Amino acid sequence: MPPRLALAQLPTPLQPLDRLSESLNLGPRLWVKRDDLTGSMLTGNKVRKLEFTLAQALEEGADTIITCGGVQSNHCRATALLCAQLGLRCHLILRGEPAACPDGNLMLDLLAGAHIDFYPAREYQSRLSALLEQARSDYARAGRHAFIIPTGASDGIGVWGYLNAARELAQDFIALNMTPEHIICATGSGGTQAGLTLGNQLYGLGSTVWGVNVCDDEAWFLNKVHADVTDWNSRYQAGYDLQSLDTRVIDGYVGPGYAIAEAPVFHTIALLARTEGLILDPVYTGKAFHGMIEEIRAGRLVGENIVFVHTGGSFGLFPQREQLAGILSHAE
Repeated sequence: MPPRLALAQLPTPLQPLDRLSESLNLGPRLWVKRDDLTGSMLTGNKVRKLEFTLAQALEEGADTIITCGGVQSNHCRATALLCAQLGLRCHLILRGEPAACPDGNLMLDLLAGAHIDFYPAREYQSRLSALLEQARSDYARAGRHAFIIPTGASDGIGVWGYLNAARELAQDFIALNMTPEHIICATGSGGTQAGLTLGNQLYGLGSTVWGVNVCDDEAWFLNKVHADVTDWNSRYQAGYDLQSLDTRVIDGYVGPGYAIAEAPVFHTIALLARTEGLILDPVYTGKAFHGMIEEIRAGRLVGENIVFVHTGGSFGLFPQREQLAGILSHAE
């Protein structure tokens, strides 16, 4: 077992969504694993992974953390806040332009004191590895020890976060005396899906884990999940048979692109808020939850119980308030 910090509020509850199920007249009973409750400002799946990644950074003597993501990255927000909590310097390399009036996750990054470099999307995508290494070299010359965390903390270290979550789910299922046919999560950098997929097998959950991709495509995530589990297997000499890894992706709900949602996703977000008081975001969980509902309606997800892993991200709603305005004005 690798080093770990106790940073998240765990275990998170597994709750039924009976009013929503009744409202939509769905066959399966829907459940939600409330990983949006891992912490207040630290809400979401990223904290589970960072418990292990930041512990490794401290183990290696780091005093500075460098990581990356979009301007509204949930991972970067969680990293910035945890670095402030742990007394570490945080350097964020963000894809996008600085805002005249910072909002959502970016506002919290700045409040936490993160140093931020912004890069246009094309330069970010083509030069990310070089940008990260350049920042590390600059800190080394200044006498600091910087540790790089990849996008979403999704690598062999981060896999431990959702291996632990799978073990929690196993305990939840025993307590509720059920074996859900499906476990659904949003997948954007692959690490959450990798940990759940591996944990589903290692802890004998008996479910099928599906990642609903919010960017890229099915082939990318099949490769990424395999790469993360391979890294975990090699790094910790786990002896896992990689040929037995069963990775499943529900493709087709990315919409116009990453962090761009269409009206049906916003309607799903509003419906869940009205029926269950549960808040999704238009970047990750809104798209994934909408995709899950559509797949159930189409008869491609069947069973008695289906679990949705709510990976947080509510701060991503606020920068997209204009897209919500029309829906809110017609809400009953």
